[in-house]
Amino acid sequence: MSLTLSLDFEYKSSIEKVWSAITDSNKLAKWITENDFEPVVGHQFQFRNKPSEWWDGIINGEVLIVDAPNRLSYTWAVGDEKHTVTWTLQDFGNGVVNLHLEQTGITNEHGFAGAKHGWGNWSGELEKLLAQ
Repeated sequence: MSLTLSLDFEYKSSIEKVWSAITDSNKLAKWITENDFEPVVGHQFQFRNKPSEWWDGIINGEVLIVDAPNRLSYTWAVGDEKHTVTWTLQDFGNGVVNLHLEQTGITNEHGFAGAKHGWGNWSGELEKLLAQ
């Protein structure tokens, strides 16, 4: 079984500013977590969270697609779970940008609910960052 999470977020911002927020390591650290991300196809990176009793806090990834400022895709691996995260940006005009998230390869409802909750929280942090 493979589930796909699909979410859309609209931000009052420029497409360039949203692109920078999803590809710049320092900005990603402000709305997701510490990382060593680089927007270079083939680059392997980690998002590093505080470890807990349930996991080591590490999300491993590899950049798959960089099509500035329209599309970014990378793997998202925690333990045996390996997903693909794809961001698609669309400038709606009048200072509004749609950021579409698609996360594929989710193997169970618990993982789906967790991903939906996590991205929902992070999208609020991204909104705060873009407002600065």
